[in-house]
Amino acid sequence: MSIKADRWIRRMSQEHGMIEPFVERQVRGDEGDRVISYGVSSYGYDVRCADEFKVFTNIHSATVDPKNFDEKSFVDVKGDVCIIPPNSFALARTVEYFRIPRDVLTICLGKSTYARCGIIVNVTPLEPEWEGHVTLEFSNTTTLPAKIYANEGVAQMLFFESDESCEVSYRDRGGKYQGQRGVTLPRA
Repeated sequence: MSIKADRWIRRMSQEHGMIEPFVERQVRGDEGDRVISYGVSSYGYDVRCADEFKVFTNIHSATVDPKNFDEKSFVDVKGDVCIIPPNSFALARTVEYFRIPRDVLTICLGKSTYARCGIIVNVTPLEPEWEGHVTLEFSNTTTLPAKIYANEGVAQMLFFESDESCEVSYRDRGGKYQGQRGVTLPRA
């Protein structure tokens, strides 16, 4: 990037709607109000988790099959926190809606606050011209229940701008997750 990364993110979000809603500074709690940070960071953007969760359950003894996914494998939870059972996972979504430019690839990494608690955030790359709410997967790798906080920072997006636009974008291919809203389950 030829300009400072934080300024580039602000410009792309304010002028082109790349991130909505957009928080142009890093929001952190103070001593009395502990908040896991979110908003613009030095070289990326820390996203928040919305209050919609799908927690994995084996209550119906379903087989996890990405080509024929059974929605009964999840229990819907809505709230300020989500408790993920030991050695299990939950799906959520970002508060933010993304519109990735044609010459940008976006990578998501988990925040250290969660990683240090054994909670791994997994997100596939956001390809050029993909748009939607990002579906987040939280894996609880511990033998204890783990807590995820809604409307607070959960992961950092890093933006890689190319010198030229890609030949075929996610939109051009008619990607199956284009324009997703809410927590989106696997589609074959």
